[in-house]
Formats: sequence, C-alpha cells, structure tokens
Amino acid sequence: MWRRPKSQRNIRGMNMNASRRLPHAAPFWISLVMLPLVAIAATFGGWWFLLLPLYAWYVTTLLDAVLGLNGDNPDPDSDTAQLFWHRAITIIWFPSQVLAIFGGIWAATQGGHLSGWERIGLFFGIGVLSGTIGIVYAHELLHQKTPIERWLGDLLLASVLYSHFRTEHLLVHHSWVATPRDAVSARYNEGFYRFFLRVLIDSPISAWRAETGRLTRARRSPWDRRNPFWRYGMLQAAMIALAFAIGGWAGVWLFAFQAFIAIWQLELTNYVEHYGLTRQHLGDGRYEHIKPRHSWNASHTATNWLLINLQRHSDHHYKPDRRFPLLQTYDRDQAPQLPLGYPAMTFVAMVPPWWRRRMNPRVRAWRRQFYPEVQDWGPYNTGDLPMPRNAL
Repeated sequence: MWRRPKSQRNIRGMNMNASRRLPHAAPFWISLVMLPLVAIAATFGGWWFLLLPLYAWYVTTLLDAVLGLNGDNPDPDSDTAQLFWHRAITIIWFPSQVLAIFGGIWAATQGGHLSGWERIGLFFGIGVLSGTIGIVYAHELLHQKTPIERWLGDLLLASVLYSHFRTEHLLVHHSWVATPRDAVSARYNEGFYRFFLRVLIDSPISAWRAETGRLTRARRSPWDRRNPFWRYGMLQAAMIALAFAIGGWAGVWLFAFQAFIAIWQLELTNYVEHYGLTRQHLGDGRYEHIKPRHSWNASHTATNWLLINLQRHSDHHYKPDRRFPLLQTYDRDQAPQLPLGYPAMTFVAMVPPWWRRRMNPRVRAWRRQFYPEVQDWGPYNTGDLPMPRNAL
C-alpha cells in the first residue's frame, strides 16, 4: 500500500484571499510570453521563429538549473473557488492559440513578406506553442467536469487534428497505463521513433474501439450520435475549412504542419512519462492497481510552471481530476524521479542511444527497488503479457 506523499514542506490551509490574487498564480502564466514571440516571428520572418523553441525548451530548462526543485505540496482539498487565476490561464488559451495559428496563416499567405522557408519556420514555432502549451492545457481541461472546460479542451485538440486523444487518454490510458493495453506506455528499450510510429497507428484505433465498446454495452450503434467521433470530425473539419478560407491550400498545409509538430511534442512527452514502467501482472490478465511508482515524477520548478505541473505526473494518475495547482509531488521511495524536466528529457529522447544510456539504468534500479521478486522481465519488455481483463 503506497503512502501519502512526503514532501519537504506541506502547505496547509491555503489562504483564500491570497490564492485568489493573480500574483499567487502568476508563475503559471509564463506561457503568455510565447504569444508576442509568434507576433515577432510573423512580422519579421528570418530566424526569429527560433525564439519560440528557445524559450519553451532551453530558457525554462536553464531556469530549472537556477531555481532547483520545488517539493512544496499544497492542500489537495483546497476549494475550486480559490483557484480562479490558475484556471483562468487554461480558459483563455484557446482564443489565444486560435489567434496565433490563424493570424499566422494570414501573415504567411496574405502578408507577402515571408519566403517559403520563413513560413515553415514560423509554423514550426507555432507548433511548438500548440504542442508545448496547447495540448498540455487541453489535457488539464478535458479532465474537468464543467462543460465549458471540456469543450475548450476539445477545441484545442481539434486545432492540432488530434481529437481522439480525449477518448484514448480518458478511457484507455488512465485505466490501463503501464499495461499492454495502453499504446502510449513506452516499453523498456523501445526507441522514440518506433514508439511514435506505433502510437500514430494504434491510438486512433484504440480510441475508436473504446468508444464503440462503450456504445455497444449501452446497446447503441457505433454510429450513434453519442459517439464523440462525430464531434471530433466536425471540429477538425471546421478548423481545416477556416485555414482554407484564410490561406487556401497553402493555409491548410501550414495548419497541418503545425499540428504535426504539436503531436510530435505530445508523443515525446508521453514517451518520457512512463518509459519502462510496468504494473505487475498478477496472473489471468489481472494487474496491480496504478500507483505513484508507475509514472516518472519531476519537481523542477520552471518547467512545472510552463507545463502547469504536468511533471507531477505520479499524482495526476492517482487523482486524474485533481486540478493542476493542487497536484502533489513524491520523493524517491514512492516514485521514480527524472534527472531533468520534460523539455530537456524529450530532447534526450530524440537520440535513442543517449536516452538508453541515461534512462535504462534508472529503469533497472526502479525494478530492483519496487519489484525484487520479479525474475523474468522479458514479457514486460516486449509487451507480450496478457491483455488486462475487461479492457476496453
């Protein structure tokens, strides 16, 4: 039985008035810096688009080195009313991202001042914005219960042509993470590029299977209007139509390119979050319950600001609907720890030999720490264990 997270400091009784003030939530608003960087790249062209990955990946990683780890745990029972300014950044992001994407399409196709490679650079940078920030915020929103937040999550996913992620994440990943049923649980020794290809093929099929299975159990047709794939298709078609209306086929191509860059970043993150971590098979398709040890935890300060505490991933899988300001962090005796934040680790993941040198020894240490009784890890490494019973 796992224990409540231990931390260097446990913050209890969060002051309601203080938490409602913007300064309390301000560090999580550092994503807004990326919006004027898009405007600079769209206006001046050239190599200015590099400001976006430079800020999202490298400046925040350098800040991690300066600021170190944040082990503070807020009171997880804080009322939602206390989190107004924390929630606000996720709610305003969809109109901000739409302005960046479609304003960028207008600048690239109607402005007449950007060359071909400058357009590609601009939309690479916009893809960094929609992947590093947009999908992370969509992930936060789709876990909430309010209709407006769920709709905003759907709209953000449609803007990167990855709407099925909602179904796959909520119905499959959170139920079957670290088992063979979950496509985005990266296997030990599996390189990122093999993983990426596998996920691009398997995830849409898995999501469709989950939704149609749910409808079948309710004695409804897969083509029933309650199947969210109708909504996914209509929202994505609307985004493509808007791109075409603004920029013609060039606008559609640029829109699709930024979506691919965003998806690439999402799956890099998925790869890092659970690499090599597996739930113990108990026999007959039964697996142990999900625990903090089944996700890589990272308490790096600045990158958790940028990624709204996504790196406190162990607690997210324990309490999936817990809002990001309240996520807890864990120490080494409860969850495995990444040596760097996600931006740096995803960079390492793109060089598989480097990744294996950094992470395989950590996976082996994790196995010795939590599962000394397991003698044969071969089926875990290859994903050849039985599918979980009652899996969707």
